[in-house]
Amino acid sequence: MLQSTRLFDILEKYVQNYPKKDMLHAKIDGAWKPYSSTEVKNLSQQMAGALLSLGVTGNDLVPERQDKISILSNNRPEWVITDFAVQQTGAVLVPIYPSISNTELMYILIEAQVSVLFISDKLLHRKVKQIIPQVPSLKHVFSFDEIEGVTHWTSLLSPIDEAQKNAIEEIKGRIKPEQLATIIYTSGTTGNPKGVMLSHQNILSNVESCMDAFGFCGSDERTLSFLPLNHIFERTIMYIYLNKGVSVYFAEGMETIGADLRDVKPVVFTTVPRLLEKVYEKIDAKGAELTGMKRRIFDWAVSLALRFDVHEKGSLFYRLQLNIADRLVFVKWREAIGGKIKAIVTGSAACQVKLLRLFTAARIVVMEGYGLTETSPVVSVNRFEQDGRMFGTVGTIIRGVEVKLGADGEIICKGPNVMMGYYKHPELTDEVIQEGWFHTGDIGQFIDGKFLKITDRKKEIFKISGGKYVAPLPIENKMKESSFIEQIMVVGSNEKFVGALIVPAVDKIFEHFSRMGVTLDKAIDMTTDKDILKLIRTELDKYNKLFSAHEQVKKFQLLTNEWTIDGGELTPTLKLKRKKIAEKYADYILRIYA
Repeated sequence: MLQSTRLFDILEKYVQNYPKKDMLHAKIDGAWKPYSSTEVKNLSQQMAGALLSLGVTGNDLVPERQDKISILSNNRPEWVITDFAVQQTGAVLVPIYPSISNTELMYILIEAQVSVLFISDKLLHRKVKQIIPQVPSLKHVFSFDEIEGVTHWTSLLSPIDEAQKNAIEEIKGRIKPEQLATIIYTSGTTGNPKGVMLSHQNILSNVESCMDAFGFCGSDERTLSFLPLNHIFERTIMYIYLNKGVSVYFAEGMETIGADLRDVKPVVFTTVPRLLEKVYEKIDAKGAELTGMKRRIFDWAVSLALRFDVHEKGSLFYRLQLNIADRLVFVKWREAIGGKIKAIVTGSAACQVKLLRLFTAARIVVMEGYGLTETSPVVSVNRFEQDGRMFGTVGTIIRGVEVKLGADGEIICKGPNVMMGYYKHPELTDEVIQEGWFHTGDIGQFIDGKFLKITDRKKEIFKISGGKYVAPLPIENKMKESSFIEQIMVVGSNEKFVGALIVPAVDKIFEHFSRMGVTLDKAIDMTTDKDILKLIRTELDKYNKLFSAHEQVKKFQLLTNEWTIDGGELTPTLKLKRKKIAEKYADYILRIYA
């Protein structure tokens, strides 16, 4: 079997070991269009030849001298084809989030000195049109969709001759595992994005170390991809799928995920906790529509699931009840996401334990993991096997990676997955990598000596005026278990007590009062209504009991608008931009402490 030492070896391995007609799929005019493994290889090779003809080069394969190629696009087969094509030229791929702000987009294009840009559609063309003239290095722009005035990517595709083929093979032969493959700009919760340099070895070591965690899926099965490939989480897992010969289907868009899941019937997919919450909210909404005995059965099944524990099997009677609940209720949950699902892989932020219990009880394993862009990304993951999972943790450390805890509990790791450094910022690299050890900035602890638990972000911990420290993340994660709290950010640095900004779950609140026989006016001001404020206060008090007195949320302010990526409050991976939220809602925070 071909041994992969560079990322493009994965494609060659797929062609040799899994000569399939359905390697990648895109939905076009309502039907799935398949791309065979041979077709993907040929298209990427043709594009590589065309890029070389345009003057794209890896030069002497030194990061500063390698040409930089960017993709600004949703997930689609062309994304993967372009990725493999760029790798074979010795150039460096710089993927960019489609939802990025114009300011950050220009910053990345200029700092990375991008020479070729691929965009997906008219919407993104409108986004970049004004920026293009301000990027001196940019020589060519190609589109995946047909866009007037933009060269279509198929113009790069034509059969290559023997000389071009030999040129590509010569370049591939010179590329070493330790050489730069991609620069991924972090989403940046503060300041400008940082370009994380990852080598072929960085990512491939992570792929190889995670292969055993995906032993439950094989080459005869499918996955649906919708998390942005611009993020190293989805991209590394994409390489894992291809390494295993899995067929990949790309969702049409975030709004079609439900229909696409039912259509594709994947055995696994990746997500982030926020989207997993949305999946359960839809299940819960369906349950709320039931009446009579059906509603009582649904509620009974949920109550059983909330008691589920991966290590405590429970009594024989409890397990018998679970089996009945599975036949009556949980089977319908699985059908709603395709019916063949075995596991969901989640990362980027902490997943509510409540959700882990619900999905696992329904025989949908949630494999929560942990990592950073700088670690390619996986450091630890909960396994598919029952003894390799623990609720409330991010699993066990993957093979080949070492982890230790600093004096203050900071998670520090070493391994072949640790980045080469930050592009053009060696001073920032020196801040986080010392003697080969990468300092994550996350605080954690080990449970039972092997399961890693994240307790907070080092930089997010703050001190109240009484001198005591507060870690906001555990508080927020627990409070979000309330069905009436959509989003929350804990505040209180240098103040007398802890407060919170809260985005209420509007639909759930309306539903709650409707069940009580109270009809709320749709134009109601939720931020001032006494009954709604009392409801949220009751929820906070319920969870406050779980924290020390100085960590309890004493006062709060409700907000009317949900935090979004476009609004600037969330990163593309749906993390809170705390500084931005604090600035935007400064008046509300003042009211808390007035």
